[in-house]
Amino acid sequence: MAQISGIHSSFGPIAAEMIEVDGLSIRVARDGAGSDAPILLTAPWPESIFAFHAVWQEFRKEGPIIAVDLPGFGRSEGRPDLMSPARMGDFLITLLDVLGLDQVHAVVPDVGTLAALYAAVDHPERFKSIIAGCGGTSMDLLGEPLKQIVNSTPETFAGVEGGAQIVSLVREFARITPPDAVIEDYRLSSLDARWNEAADFVRAYKIDLPRLAELLPLISTPVLVISGKDDPFVPSANGEFLEQHLQNCKAVVIDAGHFVWEDAPDDYAALATDWIRAANGR
Repeated sequence: MAQISGIHSSFGPIAAEMIEVDGLSIRVARDGAGSDAPILLTAPWPESIFAFHAVWQEFRKEGPIIAVDLPGFGRSEGRPDLMSPARMGDFLITLLDVLGLDQVHAVVPDVGTLAALYAAVDHPERFKSIIAGCGGTSMDLLGEPLKQIVNSTPETFAGVEGGAQIVSLVREFARITPPDAVIEDYRLSSLDARWNEAADFVRAYKIDLPRLAELLPLISTPVLVISGKDDPFVPSANGEFLEQHLQNCKAVVIDAGHFVWEDAPDDYAALATDWIRAANGR
């Protein structure tokens, strides 16, 4: 395992390392201890595991944390065959096996929402609870900026320098600008063609979202969906869609944009940790 540089959150250092999973170099960060099911955090796109810098301390109080940049996102190595919600769901189970995690609370905003839901269809025993949100769930409910990416081709953004584009996007849409070190990690996560390659994940929505809609009623895992009231990419109606179709789901809308975990970190952490404590019987 190669140790790599981390950043400082509001309470101290978050150290990261690279591990091998399914032949890929995957970035993870681990912290905390406890006897309850670990909390797995998957990075939202187009950010990275350091998107959780403002809520890390609160999650750490609830048990051990494992934060992961999924393949092709953050600083993890990608592979074209994994860039879809269904295939990323398969990878998520492989990742849990490699990490030796029998069951987790999955905090999976944005692209992680769809991967976790696909994984929970065939492997419900691996998820004690899921905290989802800000990930598109129906083609009809996507915001216009996200629809444009879903309907694009790789050639649409050929030659675009992704790193600078994402820095500009985060600075424009995040209500609370992340620390410079975090922004730099986001830049590196989308550098050059990495953003365009990661966009293949949402380009797969046209196939995978209708399939997932048919599978949602089969999922029994408790799911909390946290959406931003003013999210232009994934309107809160996507969370309501999950609430209507899942067996055990609660959808909550808070005063935030797309980057809920950074726009309203206190509210986000309180809702998520209350949900985890309830699932733990506390």
